[in-house]
Amino acid sequence: MKKFFDFTPNELNVLARLDSSQKIQTFLDKLPVNFETQGDTCYSPRKVLRLKTAHCMEGALLAATALWYHGQPPLLLDLVTTKNDDDHVVALFRAHGRWGSISKTNHGVLRYREPVYKSVRELAMSYFHEYFKDSGQKTLRKFSVAFDLRKIKDRSWLTSEEDLWQINNALDDSRHYPILSPRQITQ
Repeated sequence: MKKFFDFTPNELNVLARLDSSQKIQTFLDKLPVNFETQGDTCYSPRKVLRLKTAHCMEGALLAATALWYHGQPPLLLDLVTTKNDDDHVVALFRAHGRWGSISKTNHGVLRYREPVYKSVRELAMSYFHEYFKDSGQKTLRKFSVAFDLRKIKDRSWLTSEEDLWQINNALDDSRHYPILSPRQITQ
């Protein structure tokens, strides 16, 4: 088994089994949602594997790590909503030149996306109609660039026992593109 940063042999066994986007998604689907009952968290991939729970950011970090282990770039996509709704983070992957996403969610509509999208924007737009309030108001407003976790030079985040707020903040600070113009929002 290949060495991969500071993961243990047991952790590497799990990552080795997660050798396709569908297997990663199935693994995440089986994990209970981390409802953060003890306060906000941003678990590392190691901590998700140990605690066997994750919310979207934590699941996206684990998915990106598994993709990285198998030779794909570890990419995240931040989907930003209005203040009265929750943002969402997914792991991005490519297959046959098309984009797909892996998602940890407790909402079926914010699920996995098959790799059929020509661009990250096209994939992000596939979530637009799924973001709405009971009133019918659409709430998705922006999406990030494909955020490459390899640019985080200190790789200790992969196995950290500390929450990964620095990655969360770097993702928030990355370039984002608007989905709607101001005029479209007021209509």
